[in-house]
Amino acid sequence: IVSKIRLESEWMDISRSTRSSIEGSVHPVSQVTEEVIAIFSNLGFEVADGPQIESDYYNFDALNIPPEHPARQEFDTFYVSGDDDKNKMPSNVLRTHTSPVQIRHMEKVKGSCRIIAPGRVFRSDYDQTHTPMFHQVEGLVIDKDVSMANLKWVLEEFCRAFFELESVNLRFRSSHFPFTEPSAEVDIRCSWKGDQLKIGEGDDWMEILGSGMVHPKVLKAVGRKSEEYQGFAFGVGIDRIAMLKYG
Repeated sequence: IVSKIRLESEWMDISRSTRSSIEGSVHPVSQVTEEVIAIFSNLGFEVADGPQIESDYYNFDALNIPPEHPARQEFDTFYVSGDDDKNKMPSNVLRTHTSPVQIRHMEKVKGSCRIIAPGRVFRSDYDQTHTPMFHQVEGLVIDKDVSMANLKWVLEEFCRAFFELESVNLRFRSSHFPFTEPSAEVDIRCSWKGDQLKIGEGDDWMEILGSGMVHPKVLKAVGRKSEEYQGFAFGVGIDRIAMLKYG
């Protein structure tokens, strides 16, 4: 009886539908990250993660980036205080790439591996066309019989699936990265018709990622013998391919 009286006297009707509201949408970077993860998962890759505040060792030294390299200067890297400031210099950085995740994974998992490492990265060289925080996904394959041919196939399959094309035409240009040898920047065929970009057709080329075979010094840093193991790695800007796909 008390419950009936209370229900009849209260002004709120909990059985009524809620007010209509405008639903939000997934951020393009988050959406593309999930798409990239799904594609590489189908290719047999695992997702690896690591800290965004990294030690100087994992971000540079273990990746064969020498002390005098321009990337280690303050105009390119955000330095933060650490526990080992012997020379009154910060020993930690906001990671400039997700490559440290590869080092940490290889230290933890001995033998072969096949991973991607998506996440935020930070550079202090920001201007009208660069942002101090952006997103990357890097890939790594380590095994006893790996070649550039395997790298080429993986990148072609990824681009074909991501850009939803029947076939893609990639161009590998010789380049230099401290952590890979040989190294190559990868262009994808495209066209500009009526100021509209079309991927996968035409006579123009657009650079979309960097890649190469893992440098023997990087393998040595994680306890792999380069005479026994080989590998390839690549890095893609998630923000960049999000703009290319969705305009």
